[in-house]
Amino acid sequence: MTTTIALITGANKGIGLATARQLGARGMTVLLGARDETRGREAERTLRAEGVDARFVSLDVTDEKSAAAVAELVEREYGHLDVLVNNAGIVRADGTALPSETTLATLREVYETNVFGVVAVTNALLPLLRRAPAARIVNVSSEVGSIAVMTDPRGALFELTSVPYPSSKTALNMITAMYAKELRDTPIRVNAANPGYCATDLNHHSGFRTPEQGAEVSVHLATLPADGPSGLLWGYQMDAGGGYGVLPW
Repeated sequence: MTTTIALITGANKGIGLATARQLGARGMTVLLGARDETRGREAERTLRAEGVDARFVSLDVTDEKSAAAVAELVEREYGHLDVLVNNAGIVRADGTALPSETTLATLREVYETNVFGVVAVTNALLPLLRRAPAARIVNVSSEVGSIAVMTDPRGALFELTSVPYPSSKTALNMITAMYAKELRDTPIRVNAANPGYCATDLNHHSGFRTPEQGAEVSVHLATLPADGPSGLLWGYQMDAGGGYGVLPW
């Protein structure tokens, strides 16, 4: 029986670690992509102690050579990849976070991880995803990347005006849609996940959802059936009173 292989970026903590734990509990071999080797090894030990087949892999999503090295490792050790969860992400802002105070340096830093890194990692691993019977690509996005949600004066996020993180997730949503279009005639499903406002290091643990709840969204999309959807932003619906479903782009 062929082992199901999943790679999660930013998997050493928060939603990424919770995603690895949940996929591992389903019997998958989980590759923990992380820049910080100490934290990555610690996450590996933690999950292994829980009975998960976990392995730390050194991965800096902002470095194409690092992404290529991971692809070479996966090919050498496993020969294919079934699930890619592009989870790594950062938040940065300048001043009071108003658009007029945004610096290009901050914008570039956020896009390097949240946008360019997703393309680099996906392209490096796509040949291995094509070898799987029915691979899944999950891009961890956010409702703040939805133009419809962010411009609804009745919505909870209408007053949020920051540029770097929200716009990076808007770009990620389009990237998701374009990969889904390219791969529409293949068994690969590509979707964006909205975990909701989860308490993680990303927001100084101010979120009202847990990392485990956020991970549920990625896990659902990573384990879609053969007739599952592709090219959607799916997950927690804050303005709809909670629950899960499709969000507008």
